[in-house]
Amino acid sequence: MAFVVTESCIKCKYTDCVEVCPVNCFYEGPNMLAINPDECIDCALCEPECPVNAIMSSDDVPAEQEQFLKINAELSKVWPNITEKKPAPADADEWKDTPNKLQYLKK
Repeated sequence: MAFVVTESCIKCKYTDCVEVCPVNCFYEGPNMLAINPDECIDCALCEPECPVNAIMSSDDVPAEQEQFLKINAELSKVWPNITEKKPAPADADEWKDTPNKLQYLKK
């Protein structure tokens, strides 16, 4: 089991979660974060830090978001590691409650 960044992160990309990760398993893409499942130690420290509830245990990912298990695994291998909090995009609050954002994911 590992934690997974899901669709809610797309175009929000709040980085509060990366500061609490003891193993630095977060990776930053153009408009989303990803967790490397091979590095995640399932400590759960990141989950409550996400202001849009985009992080969840892989066991709790709903069926309609299961593709994010693969997305995190793949993109965390090509995106750069992020270990410090950065400012969220200027329009993050406008996107935080938007459903069906997969089409906006930039790889």
